[in-house]
Amino acid sequence: MRAVQVRECGAPEVLRVVDVDDPRPAAGEVVVAVEAAGVIYGDVIVRSGGYPFPLPYVPGLEVGGRVVAVGPEGDTGLLGRRVVATTPGSQGGYAELARAAVADVHVLPEELELHKAVAVFQAGALAAGLLAAMRVEKGETVLVTAAAGRVGSLLVQLAKAAGATVVGAASGARKVRAAGEFGADRVVDYAQEGWAERAGATDVVLDAAGGELAAQAMGTLRKGSGRFGTYGFTSGSWVRLDAYELGMRGLTVVAAAGIAFARPAAEQYAAASRALAEAAAGRLTPRIHAVRPLSEAPAAHAELASRATVGATLLVP
Repeated sequence: MRAVQVRECGAPEVLRVVDVDDPRPAAGEVVVAVEAAGVIYGDVIVRSGGYPFPLPYVPGLEVGGRVVAVGPEGDTGLLGRRVVATTPGSQGGYAELARAAVADVHVLPEELELHKAVAVFQAGALAAGLLAAMRVEKGETVLVTAAAGRVGSLLVQLAKAAGATVVGAASGARKVRAAGEFGADRVVDYAQEGWAERAGATDVVLDAAGGELAAQAMGTLRKGSGRFGTYGFTSGSWVRLDAYELGMRGLTVVAAAGIAFARPAAEQYAAASRALAEAAAGRLTPRIHAVRPLSEAPAAHAELASRATVGATLLVP
């Protein structure tokens, strides 16, 4: 089969389409004929060498398609079913075929389009986990950075549904407009000076930007009760924390992503199932930024790293 493989870490050009052996499902696994694979920022970090990973590998944690094989003594009722799933380790979904554990497979509602399902099932589960980690309550004001991104756009929608007032922060007129379309009550452009002052006072910050942008976002938090949750660093560096400032202002810092990912597997699976159900019902709307062929994986990574995307990017064989 054709797959995108990484044999050395580096620039996007290390993503190369090659011929590899077709995957064979072990017991408790299936093989999915991939119709779409999600491109996430974690893929960019690993490919660039920012996270240790065995080489060579095929990227792509999230896939959607039809089950074409099941492992020994597996459930043949899955054959032909439309599913989304996460892939194991170094054999990812930037490929024509992908393995997945049956425990990580979600059979799709008929009314849910597959591309939207790929875009929402993991991102929606993470967004719900982030909000739970921050204990967002009705009536609070929540600032979401990267509010036009794959996860940020869903955070805006879920925080709004939870009864919060949502401030969406993004960079540039197109992204700011998108944050408003996702349901943010107020939007601010952090490419402009003074954006944090225009955001106003907040109770919770959920930050994927890191660096100086995150520090400015933290400055909006209410003294004595504000909570800062981090789940990424698209700026290229984590926010620098000053223990003295945190203590003087009485702020709480929460490793929101770590808490979300540490939940038991059954809880994470249930959260993904709820995200799919909400999307099928039209109450949670993922946006697809681009659908590209496997050969354009380098361009997809470059675009994501440059923060030029609004919503999710998918690759198709």
